[in-house]
Amino acid sequence: MVTVCVMISAEITKHLFEGLTKNIWFQHGGMPSSHSAFVTSLMMVVGTYDGIASTTFAIATVFAGVVWYDAAFVRKQVGQQAKALNILQQLEDFSERVGHSTAEVSGGIMFGLILTHFLLAWIA
Repeated sequence: MVTVCVMISAEITKHLFEGLTKNIWFQHGGMPSSHSAFVTSLMMVVGTYDGIASTTFAIATVFAGVVWYDAAFVRKQVGQQAKALNILQQLEDFSERVGHSTAEVSGGIMFGLILTHFLLAWIA
């Protein structure tokens, strides 16, 4: 439940932050990355309950690394490809904002760390 609460909180925070500061409402990407917050929270919860020497913590850590990399670099390339496609043709408008900047991923990681730490301390 902690990880789901972190992800939902990050989504709400992201849409409010992006909407109020940039007037961009309910689009992909943005600060903080809810995917990054979720996998960071998952990694912390697994580490807390199973221990950092456990196999499940190792799996959660590798999974988090893959998600962080995808959010920051792979989906950024997809956005750049969409931008090129939009220039080349005018039939359909592809979303160019599908990934996250490194700062947005880092923000998601910090959001996940802080909120998970607070929630784990609160329920313990």
